[in-house]
Amino acid sequence: MKTNLSRLISLLLLSGVAHATTYPLTITDDLGRSITLLREPKRIVAMLPSHTETLFAIGAGGKLVGIDSYSNFPKAETDRLPKVGSGYQPNIEAIVALKPDLVLADESGSSRLTEKLVKAGLTVYGGTAQTYTEVFDKIAVLGRLTNHEAGATRLITTMRNDMNAVAARLAGAAQVSVYDEIDPTPYSVGPNSFIGVLLSRAGGRNIIPGGLGDFPRISPELVVKANPSVMIGLSLKDAQARPGWNTLSAVAAGRVFQPTPEENDALSRPGPRLAVALRALAKFLHPERF
Repeated sequence: MKTNLSRLISLLLLSGVAHATTYPLTITDDLGRSITLLREPKRIVAMLPSHTETLFAIGAGGKLVGIDSYSNFPKAETDRLPKVGSGYQPNIEAIVALKPDLVLADESGSSRLTEKLVKAGLTVYGGTAQTYTEVFDKIAVLGRLTNHEAGATRLITTMRNDMNAVAARLAGAAQVSVYDEIDPTPYSVGPNSFIGVLLSRAGGRNIIPGGLGDFPRISPELVVKANPSVMIGLSLKDAQARPGWNTLSAVAAGRVFQPTPEENDALSRPGPRLAVALRALAKFLHPERF
């Protein structure tokens, strides 16, 4: 299905045409479930920040009646919406009370949110992007579900143009070895995850082997052995305090970068702000180009 969606996106971008969605609409989510919408949804609950941001970016934000507790962009719009917990700690009663005709949920997690909401009689699409390509696929899916395919196509075009502009600034730049930390446990990012692809596009060479997965828990010794030139996602003080890390190239040179909260949100969410995330990474890795 994802391959077909990618081809559809390419055709739409080339033709500049996006057709209105026809209902009833049946689509398969990431759990392999067939979801049928009898009519265009008017009351949507989004349980992931990336879904919330995507709906606003494609012009469907007015359909939202509830969002997860981490959704905070765009700020003015999300501040006005009821928060109904998170994918791991959902407020099922609050979600049901909003009477949504569509809930957008993550297909993973210990809460089994999709299963619980389906049992409550709600229509649920379970899925989120994990890879770079899937980010664009999911935008196209949400555009189709909400009858905003034209908005989805415009968003994808804008994102690709903005990312190409960053790539142009990096033309000819040498790759820099990089460690990206998403949690001090430590958890990092594999090269095939959407963040891993962004690191590569930003001129980085990820020290995490692809065989460890997209978002692996790693051994600190792996970082010591790889000796990256740049570290992202922690402070210089934290890096200096870890055993054996104070002599690493990145730490000795002071090239350890803690993204701002806004940058961190963009980096952690597979959605419309992918170009913002790419630019932030590129500035950490190649400040001389910016």
